[in-house]
Amino acid sequence: MTDIVDSQAPPAQPGSRTYNGWARNDTLEDYSLRYAPKSFRRWTPYVVATTALGGIAYLADFAIGGSIAVAHGFSSALVAILTAAVVIFLTGIPIAYYSAKYSIDMDLLTRGAGFGYLGSTLTSVIYASFTFIFFALEGSIMAQALELGLHIPLAIGYVVCSLVILPLVVYGMTALSKMQVWTQPVWLVLMVAPFVSIAIQDPGKFSEFTHFAGDSPTGSTLSALGVGAGAGVALSLIAQIGEQVDYLRFMPDKTPRNGRRWWSAVLGAGPGWVVLGALKQIGGAFLAFCVAGGAGLGKADEPIRQYVHGFGTFAGPVALGLATFFVILSQIKINSTNAYSGSLSWSNFFSRLTHRHPGRVVYIFLNVGIALALMEGGVFGFLNTVLGFYSNVAIAWIGAVVADLIVNKPLGLSPSYIEFKRAHLHHFNPVGFGSMLIASGVSIAAYFEAFGAYGKAFSPFIALFLAMAFSPLFAVLTKGRYYLARPDLLDEPLLGADGLPSAAVLTCSVCATDFERPDMAGCPFHQGPICSLCCSLEKDCHDFCKRGAGAPGPVALGMPTVRR
Repeated sequence: MTDIVDSQAPPAQPGSRTYNGWARNDTLEDYSLRYAPKSFRRWTPYVVATTALGGIAYLADFAIGGSIAVAHGFSSALVAILTAAVVIFLTGIPIAYYSAKYSIDMDLLTRGAGFGYLGSTLTSVIYASFTFIFFALEGSIMAQALELGLHIPLAIGYVVCSLVILPLVVYGMTALSKMQVWTQPVWLVLMVAPFVSIAIQDPGKFSEFTHFAGDSPTGSTLSALGVGAGAGVALSLIAQIGEQVDYLRFMPDKTPRNGRRWWSAVLGAGPGWVVLGALKQIGGAFLAFCVAGGAGLGKADEPIRQYVHGFGTFAGPVALGLATFFVILSQIKINSTNAYSGSLSWSNFFSRLTHRHPGRVVYIFLNVGIALALMEGGVFGFLNTVLGFYSNVAIAWIGAVVADLIVNKPLGLSPSYIEFKRAHLHHFNPVGFGSMLIASGVSIAAYFEAFGAYGKAFSPFIALFLAMAFSPLFAVLTKGRYYLARPDLLDEPLLGADGLPSAAVLTCSVCATDFERPDMAGCPFHQGPICSLCCSLEKDCHDFCKRGAGAPGPVALGMPTVRR
């Protein structure tokens, strides 16, 4: 939300900041840097979950599964995929729960889970990297389909795959929820059709698959190095939970009436995405085996070729057209999510560094532009290398966040709730931020063989173990004093009697806009309540509210008008 007025205006004047049209439009902006208020969360748990799960229609799982099987053989690939899935599922549960309960995205959750206000800027880049790396991989898969099915050159196909996503993502959750719900049944039918057809016509293929050796020097037998290396590639998807909670933050409050549906949606659309993801990876490994004899091992991990073969078992002459349609549909579903989540990450990153926010829509073009550059650079050809390296950093981040949520908070080492506002946070919290830096540094060294072949193969697990061990250790050593920089100065309680975020509405003294209580802080500099975004964009206060113990209290601020 760009500040388009004179920044030297007297700070105490209400309404001294206004925002441009893109940033003021809730349909476009989707509360990208804020708590998602109750008034906006009007979707049912089913719609939110369906929208979140619609985003995992990506075919990179098929490419990843195929590439792992080709590189390491059947047994190692199967164990690697299942091991990674268990880790991703378990780490995803607390993240999904806290995001849905407090209606905040991954960046705001990270701020309050041990990283601090500026400490989480690095994780915003890590998350943004996930979105544009996978946008590039998915776009490459779609371009391969356009080349094979419509004879469009790859370089042009990359541009087409990027531009077609933009109109959908501009309108955020409002448009994406409709698109994902409408297309989901068709996508599911087409995804499973080849496997059903093969099971009916040639069931022996599945037993033959268990002997698939690929390029593995150990053949189809189990190899510890193969398991570690394969799991490292699959674990690059651990940051997918960030995209899931970008939607789960719009869950309605959990009540006694909707409790069972709420939990089903949170678990199913949160960590539950990896159940389907692992099945898709195993399916990709199987289809790679099926096409390897004809297309060769070098092309066996391309989903378009996998599905041309699969549809060819029952669709015959229209197999190529059907496969092309399926790939295009899948990639539109996932890359709309990648672009949407990337716009949220970049918004968070730049708002903190520049104290300006032109609106989430602007950063859609940045994210898609970076992804297009990666596609033109041939990122698909380095799939295993790119994802294997990325997983070391991503899992260190996720591990530190999870340790805070499941260890530090229950033990009272960190606040029981998630505090994300600049006014209440230190710039850096060594608990999460320090844990992530140490864990990722050691695991990256391991990835580059500082600890031998086994250290490289299992480097993501080193990152996870170190991050989860150092987080509570640092919380004890620092006595948790880097979580909160100062107390809340507003009289209105943050939580209601039901323990959920309060629905009380306060007026921001800077932009003169109404926001719900969880998005508001007391500001001594402006002498009144301030919304989290205006607080982030404030350049002149120099964190006045956090200077020692002499900051004004609630009486000095006065009690703002509250409407329920």
